[in-house]
Order: sequence, then C-alpha cells, then structure tokens
Amino acid sequence: MFGPLGLSLAPYVRSSKSLTNLLTPVANWYAGAMGYRKYGFKYDDLLCEENDQVQRALGRLTDREGYDRAYRLKRASHASVLHAPLPKEQWTPESDDVRYLAPHVEEVMKEENERKLWDNLVVERK
Repeated sequence: MFGPLGLSLAPYVRSSKSLTNLLTPVANWYAGAMGYRKYGFKYDDLLCEENDQVQRALGRLTDREGYDRAYRLKRASHASVLHAPLPKEQWTPESDDVRYLAPHVEEVMKEENERKLWDNLVVERK
C-alpha cells in the first residue's frame, strides 16, 4: 500500500507459501544489510516524518510508544555523532523489529479516503 502507485505485492506474496519461503530470507538479509538495527532503530522509525499521514499517525501513538521512539532517535543520533554503531547487545533484535506505526498510517489513509468520498457529496435544494 506504500508503493508509488499505492499498490503492494505483499498480500500476494503472503498468500503464497512458496513465495513467502523464497522471499523471507532475502527480506531478512536486506533488513540486516540496511544497518538501521545497529543503531537501535526499528523499521518504522525510518518513515519520513514530513508526510502528513505519518504526522497524524505519530499523534496516535501511546505515550510509551512515543517515548520509546524518541529514545531510539536520540540514542541513534548520539551514536552517529560518535561515528560508531551501538554495542552489539544494544542492537535491535529481529524479533523486536515490528511495525508499530504502519497500522496507524494505514488507518489515517483509510480515513482520508473515506473523507474524500463523503466530502464530494453535493446537497441540492428543491
């Protein structure tokens, strides 16, 4: 849903067990090669905050999720200033790298689409 045309192959890949088995190791390798986990980030920490949908989704995070996100950003920023990734024990494990912001972004996008449908309603006087 986040592609340039709003299309995604993810549902198709998830529906096929053979494609999932084929692409999961490649996806895990790519996530590790990106290096964001070495700085303590989760994938959703990398979403562009200038996007209106992401801004609205950030406002829907719980206090704890917002605090954890801010902490990860500050910790990674400090590691970047030192020109060194975090110690290995502080890296984000693959099991903890869950999409915490994507459901909120999808919800915001659905609401915007629904609003567009209802905002086009024309009231005519008789």
